[in-house]
Amino acid sequence: MPATLHYDASRFEIKLGDYCVGPATALEDGRLLAAAQEYRRGASARMIPLSQADVASRIPKADYLASRKIDGEFSVLVYADGQALSINPGGTVRLGLPLHREAAAILDAAGVSTAIIAGELHVKHSGGRRCRVHDVSKLARSPKSEEELNTLAFAPFDIISWNDETAAESFVDRFQTLESTFAASELCVPVETVPVSRPDEINSLFARWVEDQDAEGLVVRSDESGTFKIKPQHSLDAVVIGFTEGTEHRTGMVHDLLVGVRRQDGAIHVLTRVGGGFSEDLRRSLLSDLKDMVVESEFIEVNSDYVAYHMVKPELVCEISCLDLISQTTRGGPVNRMVVEYDPAAGYKVVRRLPLATVISPQFVRFRDDKSADKELVSINQVASRVEVDMLDADAKSLKLPESEIVKREVFTKVLKGETMVRKFVVIRTNKEKISDEFPAFVLHYTDFSPNRKDPLSREVMVSDSKEQIEQLYDRCKEKNIKQGWRAAVIGVAKPDEGTSVTTADREPDSKATTKKAAKKKAAKKAATKKAAASKATKKKATTAKTTKKKVTAKKTATKKSTTKKAASKKRKTPK
Repeated sequence: MPATLHYDASRFEIKLGDYCVGPATALEDGRLLAAAQEYRRGASARMIPLSQADVASRIPKADYLASRKIDGEFSVLVYADGQALSINPGGTVRLGLPLHREAAAILDAAGVSTAIIAGELHVKHSGGRRCRVHDVSKLARSPKSEEELNTLAFAPFDIISWNDETAAESFVDRFQTLESTFAASELCVPVETVPVSRPDEINSLFARWVEDQDAEGLVVRSDESGTFKIKPQHSLDAVVIGFTEGTEHRTGMVHDLLVGVRRQDGAIHVLTRVGGGFSEDLRRSLLSDLKDMVVESEFIEVNSDYVAYHMVKPELVCEISCLDLISQTTRGGPVNRMVVEYDPAAGYKVVRRLPLATVISPQFVRFRDDKSADKELVSINQVASRVEVDMLDADAKSLKLPESEIVKREVFTKVLKGETMVRKFVVIRTNKEKISDEFPAFVLHYTDFSPNRKDPLSREVMVSDSKEQIEQLYDRCKEKNIKQGWRAAVIGVAKPDEGTSVTTADREPDSKATTKKAAKKKAAKKAATKKAAASKATKKKATTAKTTKKKVTAKKTATKKSTTKKAASKKRKTPK
């Protein structure tokens, strides 16, 4: 994929010296972020997590390349136009690091025109101490010196594209290209990798790298047999907060448990579902015990079969094991889990979602009758000691979200049949997208109020994480809905402590009061029309009755005259 590194420099924040950080939307080539996200998503889907105990039974015999797993930040190094930068799936772009300058010089000397390389951004600690992902984010966010910046390194492990072409199909060939290109590098050294073919060789590497040298794990790749991630089992103590009942052959047994950990403020952070590791007898006996602990809950969670959990008193503590904890989505966003609060009188109440982690392959180990569900014993710090957890110390119950702000608003009016129609366009910056991926960065709210319609009020909402995209949506929406005859309303500018003054046309046509008023006005108009029609009908009926009466009277008079005339004629003809 041909790449270009043109970008809007004004949107980058200088951290130290030449090092600066900015959003992926500041890059002219929008495909670079997509490349990072797609590679991360594809690699995660293909990688099979295993424990060391599974190596002999789960990994087929084949030729593999086994690599030391680095606990860093997955990033993509992009080289083009004689310079290099790195971008992660979350859309953070980094420029001007010493590793970028070194990578650009090496690739230029090797005659490479463009390259997109997958790897791990990590910190090189003195003494060989293991890097943690939070070391990277802390240093990259606020570097204190050039010496610190020189400890940020990039460990390449795969090629996405090379010289404007898709990378070679063979992983062996791709990695050999990386090793030969970066052989003399100091800050871009490829991950430590050795060829293996037997399970005992893999176990030997695991013992040396993971058990002796405290590496995060190892990754074993084969073009024929697939990719395996081998990590040590992690053990966590968690509080049981819910359960579901089994069906079919497991009727009358527990299907799975919902467990959580305690935050510093005492609230319970929902951690994961646990469905494996139980014996049939335990599933059966556990069901009756948990049914006696069921409580009310305004929080509803479902298992993988979409069966809702019965929430229980947070009293039972269990030990679970897992292969991995992941604190980011494949797009680089936080893994948000619900935080709940337990009230013995009212049950569970929803607090809000906050970042935590995804638990890979959770298994039940045992119940910890020796432990209570106190925050010190089932603490969230068990997770935070292995992966970076944002907002770890925040008080979930009193946490205040950043305030949203209106960045653009226009109001248009048009008079039709004596009624004023209003169309309003508002763009809002939420300022909450970094807190939770449930919030978009921008919201476009379009309101159409037409009192002459059957349904006077209609709304349309569009969201985006890109300022450029929301502006395009705004322009298209305005072009579609503002035609001839619409006039812009003047919106007053308020002082910061006064609110916004608006014209009559802009007085929140989307409010319930205005809608009710319009409906009332419409009903009154309909009643007046009905009354006028009834009055007209009554008048017509009266006129018809009067005309009929006149005709009857005239007929009677004519009959009387005719009778009198006949009588007189008869009298004249009578002989004397």
